[in-house]
Amino acid sequence: MTDIIIIGGGAAGCMAAVQSARLGKSVIVFEKNERLGRKLRITGKGRCNVTNNSPFEEHMKNIPVNPRFMYSSFSLFDPEDTMNFFEELGVPLKTERGNRVFPVSDKADDIADALAHEMKKLGVKVINKRVSKLIIEDGRCCGVKAGGEEFRANSVLIACGGKSYPNTGSTGDGYTLAESAGHTITELKPSLVPLTSPDKYCAEMMGLSLRNVTLTLFDGDKPIYSELGEMLFTHFGITGPLVLSASSHIRDMQPNRYKAKIDLKPGLSPEQLDARIQRDFAENLNRDFINGIRKLLPAKLIPVAVRLSGISPEQKVNGITKEQRHKFGELIKAFPVRISGFRPIDEAIITSGGVSVKEIDPRTMESKLMPGLFFAGEVIDIDAYTGGFNLQIAFSTAYSAALYM
Repeated sequence: MTDIIIIGGGAAGCMAAVQSARLGKSVIVFEKNERLGRKLRITGKGRCNVTNNSPFEEHMKNIPVNPRFMYSSFSLFDPEDTMNFFEELGVPLKTERGNRVFPVSDKADDIADALAHEMKKLGVKVINKRVSKLIIEDGRCCGVKAGGEEFRANSVLIACGGKSYPNTGSTGDGYTLAESAGHTITELKPSLVPLTSPDKYCAEMMGLSLRNVTLTLFDGDKPIYSELGEMLFTHFGITGPLVLSASSHIRDMQPNRYKAKIDLKPGLSPEQLDARIQRDFAENLNRDFINGIRKLLPAKLIPVAVRLSGISPEQKVNGITKEQRHKFGELIKAFPVRISGFRPIDEAIITSGGVSVKEIDPRTMESKLMPGLFFAGEVIDIDAYTGGFNLQIAFSTAYSAALYM
């Protein structure tokens, strides 16, 4: 018999294990993978954006799904607590653009290893087996079955992530286990995921990476997201940091509802851009249009931009009218990409949807339906935008659960 069993050795599971063991509890963590924190080790392009160094209100604004559920756990364990926690474990942190917090080393492994070392130091037992079933007796969760064996505990915490990145172990087991205890699972959708486009020219520009561009996402005619950064064209549409962030603002994907516009020259006003185009034209007066804009745009983008401009590629630069030039400038400031769908959930960074928050006590993270059963992290129906907000949700819910288990 042990005090606490934790299913999942990711961000939430490891944090809950450390905090529970610090409170003097005996803890067993079940983790299918050989190493703890497999998904944690690849977050933030392997750098691990561990939290966001911003006030409580900012975190709430960045949680589009069920933010009110987080009030209690954020008040118990906030971003400052997260930063202090890792710095005390010997991982110095730094704050970058957008208040994103990373290890100074830029190594996600340092975050995962710090948790693993602290668990070992505190005597947390890690068993590399998959939990197949919850043990429920007399209306209470009192253990798990794994590898054909039974393991008993006073409390069981489900912290095994969502369905995104299944090769890291997030295969949706937590949802199945929660359902077996009578819980409702809300619709599971990909979030922070690449987007597909019906525009064939995306595939034509496959592999083209754009830096320092502004991507604006529109729901009909209404802009719902706009940010400066990096993105990439692919055979299916678009991806990269800007696109992943934009995807989490799409709540109801329908054909022709959403579109993106890319400002390829965000550092220039329309007037400055027009002056720049005129300079390029002056240097190439007798050249074909397609050859007169080589300095203005990346090579892969030029044939597509020329086609969308409606100006013949063979049109001599000196014959281009002021109106045509202005239209071309407008295209560069708002390059269109239609959005038709999300890529599959296994390509998503996080899963939107999960165990219904109506069935979990927001103060304790305990099931309202099954005493002895607790939840933390991505398995719950809460998700946030990029910027360290999702990991903070994992750490805060894990801390609350640890405190009350």
